[in-house]
Amino acid sequence: MNREGTNYRMICTLTFGDIYLQIIVWLIVIFLSLATTLALWSSTRQIYALATVGIILVLSLPFLLFAFVTTLLNNIQFAPIEEKETASLSSSSKKKTAKQKPAQAAG
Repeated sequence: MNREGTNYRMICTLTFGDIYLQIIVWLIVIFLSLATTLALWSSTRQIYALATVGIILVLSLPFLLFAFVTTLLNNIQFAPIEEKETASLSSSSKKKTAKQKPAQAAG
């Protein structure tokens, strides 16, 4: 691995369109579980209706989280910063710190 002090910039290219289909599928799952609950809801089967919703949500949530996380990780890129950019970034950060005033206690 190159240890010469190469700096990298993290770029996230995630857009709403990347997760749009996942959100639609999750909403379909929610509505299907609610429809199942209403179909099973009666005076004798209320516990089955609630158990069905719980099972559907508990079993589908890990898949949803896995889809979100993998989509996010697939849209993160690390690009090396060229030396010109590194010099301009370090000089601009030095200017910012020179302009900042130190914190003072109120009193």
